[in-house]
Amino acid sequence: MFSRAVRPAVRAGSAAVTRAAPPNAANFATLREIEGRLKSIKNIQKITNTMKIVASTRLTRAQKAMDESRNYGENSNTVFEKAETKPLEDKKILYVVASSDKGLCGGIHSTLTKATRRMVAENPDADIVVLGDKAKAQLSRFMPEKIQLSFSNVCKDLPTFADAQAVADQISLLPTDYSSIRIIYNKFVNAQTYEATSIDAFSEEAITQSANISAFEVDDEAFASLREYALANNIFWAMAEGHACEISARRNAMENASKNAGEMINKFQILYNRQRQAAITGELVEIITGATASEDM
Repeated sequence: MFSRAVRPAVRAGSAAVTRAAPPNAANFATLREIEGRLKSIKNIQKITNTMKIVASTRLTRAQKAMDESRNYGENSNTVFEKAETKPLEDKKILYVVASSDKGLCGGIHSTLTKATRRMVAENPDADIVVLGDKAKAQLSRFMPEKIQLSFSNVCKDLPTFADAQAVADQISLLPTDYSSIRIIYNKFVNAQTYEATSIDAFSEEAITQSANISAFEVDDEAFASLREYALANNIFWAMAEGHACEISARRNAMENASKNAGEMINKFQILYNRQRQAAITGELVEIITGATASEDM
């Protein structure tokens, strides 16, 4: 038992330790919170790094398929350029938006949506066919009445000519007779840049009325097949090039996300070290204070 003279000092020392406990507990709670955030950010960085590596490996195949489809598309359209084929002015235009179903690739889908809205503003009577759920969701907010057809899972992997042919067959079944079908897609400029552009697929009537079509000596019965092939070929070109742009944009987005995660990890690591040092300093102060109080008693 302590004497009556010592008891006030003991009570004062106990009160000091009790008052110092809550700030220390708050420091430990903050440390746990920061540690949890660090763990989650590191997990996110692992995911973004993995997605970047996967996109990098897929980009080579996508670029090869894009180059092949571009060669076929440009050679096919050379016929209509030399024939001076032009869309008919008294009929509607159909816009085919070559998008995809996947996100996490920057603003590649919004770029197509903005370009489509500008073109529709120039031709208010035009209709729209959408490839991919991303562009469909965006366009449905502004002009749902314009969408005549929509397709999903068409650009899930490397596009094939069979996919493009299936889309072209469904477009050919639309009841409206369009003067031309303008396909809007993302043109691959380089690994960092892409831009929204369009290519035309003309109607059979527009092809037959071309100024220099007679120079190619095409049978009248072959015009329908030529029109169907040109439409499928251009859709395939747009799908392949848009797919390459999507993979490239996803790789860039994941690379930027990984860099941002690394910067956040460094900041939180510094904050964690400071909080941990503050907690250790607080504990040392309490130990020294308690030891001093014991010596005084």
